[in-house]
Amino acid sequence: MLELEKQNLHRNRLKSQTEAQVTLDDDFIVPDTMSDIDEVILDSGLIQLEPVKVQRERITVRGKLDFHVLYRREEGGLQALGGAIPFEETINVPDLDEKDYVSVSWQLDDLNTEMVHSRKLGIKAIVTLEAKAESLYDTAAAVDVNGVDEEIHLQVRREQIPAAAIALRRKDTYRLKQDITLPGSKPAIERMLWTEMKLAGGQAKPLDGQIHLEGTLMVFALYEGGESGMVQWVEESIPFSGEVEMQGAAAELIPAIGLKLIHRDLEEKPDYDGEMRELSIDAIIELDVRLYEEQQLELLQDLYATNREIVLDTGEAVFDRILTRNFGKCRVAENVEMETDPRVLQICHSSGSVKLDGAEVLENALVVDGVLEVKLLYLTDDDARPVQAATRLVPFHYDAEVPGITEESIWYLEPGLEQLTAVMAGGGQAELRGVITLDLLVLQPEKKQVILQAQVQPADTEKMKAMPGIVGYLVQPGDSLWDVAKRFHTTEASILAANDLPGGTISAGDCLILVKEI
Repeated sequence: MLELEKQNLHRNRLKSQTEAQVTLDDDFIVPDTMSDIDEVILDSGLIQLEPVKVQRERITVRGKLDFHVLYRREEGGLQALGGAIPFEETINVPDLDEKDYVSVSWQLDDLNTEMVHSRKLGIKAIVTLEAKAESLYDTAAAVDVNGVDEEIHLQVRREQIPAAAIALRRKDTYRLKQDITLPGSKPAIERMLWTEMKLAGGQAKPLDGQIHLEGTLMVFALYEGGESGMVQWVEESIPFSGEVEMQGAAAELIPAIGLKLIHRDLEEKPDYDGEMRELSIDAIIELDVRLYEEQQLELLQDLYATNREIVLDTGEAVFDRILTRNFGKCRVAENVEMETDPRVLQICHSSGSVKLDGAEVLENALVVDGVLEVKLLYLTDDDARPVQAATRLVPFHYDAEVPGITEESIWYLEPGLEQLTAVMAGGGQAELRGVITLDLLVLQPEKKQVILQAQVQPADTEKMKAMPGIVGYLVQPGDSLWDVAKRFHTTEASILAANDLPGGTISAGDCLILVKEI
C-alpha cells in the first residue's frame, strides 16, 4: 500500500434552501391616552427574529412585526403609535441535521394598515422567510506520495485545479451611536411624530483580524415645533466607517458579507440650553460573514509503475470554484403619477426598499428582476390635511455577467440602495431616481475523480514478456503522452528522449518509437 499525502479542503455546502410565507392579520386598539384616528397617513414595519430552533428536517422561527403608524387626529394634527404582532412558523427543511448552520432572512412583502373605526386599526402583512441550511465539512484529496521504495519505478501525474475553501463563517454586529443637532433654522422639538433610519451604500471587506465596514446612515425625523406647533422635519446623512474584530479574517480572503440594520432607535434630548434640539441615534448593523480562500490544488490524477502493478481505489469529490465576485450598480429613473387630492406642494421625504422578485440563470449571465418600493411623504395645499403619503413601485432589471454559470451554481446576492431622490417634475408627476447595488458572489461546484488508496502488486511477468521491447505507434485522436506511456510500460521521459517532439507534445498522426521499461 502506498502512503498517500492528503489535503483537507473546508467546504461550505448549501444543503437546502426553503421559502415560507407568513400572513399576519391583527387588530390594534388605540390606547386610551391617544387621540381618535381620522386618517392613516403612513406605516412602516420591521421584523425581529429570535434565535432559530433547529430540529431534524425542520426549524421553528419565532419573531414579531414591530409596526408604526402615523395618523391624523380627529381634532387635527398628527400622532404616531406603534405595536408588535408576534408570530411563530415551522418550516420544513429537507436534509437538515441539528448540527447544520441555519440562517433565516426575511422580506416584508406587504404591509397594509386600515382604519376599522376611530379606535381600532387593522394590521395586515405578508412576510417571506427564507431558510438556508449549510453544512461545513472537509473534502480530502491525495496530493502526493510519501516514502516510495526506490525499486518501484513509480510515475506520477498531477492536475492543478482552482478551489475555494470556506475560511470563516460567522455573524457579528456593529453598533453606531451618535448625536446630531438640529440646524439653527429649525425650531426646537415640541413633539416627535415620526422617525426613520435606513442603511445606504453599505459595504464590508476583510482585513487582518477585522472586518471593515462603511456606508451611510440616512436619518429622518418629523416633528411639531415652534410656537405654533407647525410640522417640521430634519434629514441627515451620517457617514460611518469602522471595524469589527474577527479572528480568522484576512485581507486576502474573498468576502460575501451581508449587512442589515436590525435595531434603530432615535430619541430627542435637550441641548446645553435645555431646548430639545438634539437627536440621539443608536443603530445596530448585523454582519453575515462568509470568507473564502482561493487555492490552487495539485491533485494526484493517476499513478502507475513500469515494474509493478498499481491498483487504484478512486472516488468522487466536489470542489467549489469561484466564477465571479461582482459588485454591480443598477440605475433606475422613472416619472410616477402624483395627481392627488389634496394637491402636492412639496416632497419632504422619500425612502426606498429593494425587493427582489427572483433571479434566473441564462447563458453566461444571472438575470435579476425586482422593484424599488418608494414611500413619499409630502406637503399639500390643504391646511386641514397638510401632510400626506404615497407609495410607488419602480421595477428594475439587471444582467450580471457570469461566464460559465449553470443551474448547479450557488450564488449569494445582497441588494442595497445607494442613492434615492424624489422631486416634483410638473404635470402632476414626480421624478424618482435611484442607484441599486447588487453584491454578487457565484460558486461553481465541480466533481473530480480523486485517488483514495493505491495498492502495489507484483508485475504480471507473462504480460511483460509478451510485449515487444521496441514498438512503433501511430498517435490516435485523443491520445496524451501520459496515456501512451502507461499503455506501453514506458515513461514520458523515455518517449521524449527517443523521439523528436516539438514542444514536448504529441498530435494525432505522429509516429512514435516506444521502448519498454522494466
